[in-house]
Amino acid sequence: MIDAFLGSFAFAIGACVGSFLNVCIGRWPHDESVVAPRSRCPKCGLQIAWYDNIPMVSWLLLRAKCRGCALPISAQYPLVELVVGLLWLSAVLHFGPTFTALRVAIFATVMLGIAVTDFKHYVIPDGFTVSGLLFLLVTSIVSVFRGEPSPFALPYEALIGACAGAGAVAIVGWLGEVVLKREAMGFGDVTLMAVIGAAVGPPRSLLVLFIGAALGAVTFVGVVYPVVRLRGAPRGEQIDLELGGSQAALPEVPFGVFLAPAAVFVLIWGDALMSWYLTTYLGG
Repeated sequence: MIDAFLGSFAFAIGACVGSFLNVCIGRWPHDESVVAPRSRCPKCGLQIAWYDNIPMVSWLLLRAKCRGCALPISAQYPLVELVVGLLWLSAVLHFGPTFTALRVAIFATVMLGIAVTDFKHYVIPDGFTVSGLLFLLVTSIVSVFRGEPSPFALPYEALIGACAGAGAVAIVGWLGEVVLKREAMGFGDVTLMAVIGAAVGPPRSLLVLFIGAALGAVTFVGVVYPVVRLRGAPRGEQIDLELGGSQAALPEVPFGVFLAPAAVFVLIWGDALMSWYLTTYLGG
């Protein structure tokens, strides 16, 4: 059990990382640098001072308004900082103050960034996937030398997993394109599954794909379809479908939103889930 100081430290570091993640979410979809220029209000252009950039605290002190133009500041900023802080705290609580905890925390942070960016912009930037893949491959080698128990794939498994994950989703996209007569899977989903495969290895990467597809299907049937029937899709590329005898506009559903949380779930609990399934349904 970690002490209060270590837990608070992990949360604070995570919140600061979450602040940087907000920068990545805001800039990478537009091919902008996350290093320069310094953070500015997207509405009035006022450069944000350090005391107005303290994770969560500044947003509350400013009452969610820009100091310069007094226009609202999106709740996304403190929410992302809070969630990343909790992710880092959870990693330390689960794995202790270890290298594995750091790997899990960074991987979960990257997955969150991908999910939010794909939800907002329908794109998965290379900044997330390329850096994520390099991080996983390098740390898999470091982990071997440290001899530390880890839920991540070993170096060879990581390489095969990256290929298997990317190949599996590419095949699914190709089949979807044949059936739907249009692009069913973006290249960003392929690169995302390469990252996920490098984290979890070949067998569990297929489990991620299955769980992500299940989450997407449930969301589509339980949320998107009813909204389309009632109001029509508010945004996104639209497809005309016959729904109840009338034409309705159906938005694309960003797959990365579902693959990312499925990847974190499978990384932590995938082995237990597969073991339970084999024992329960296949007798061992």
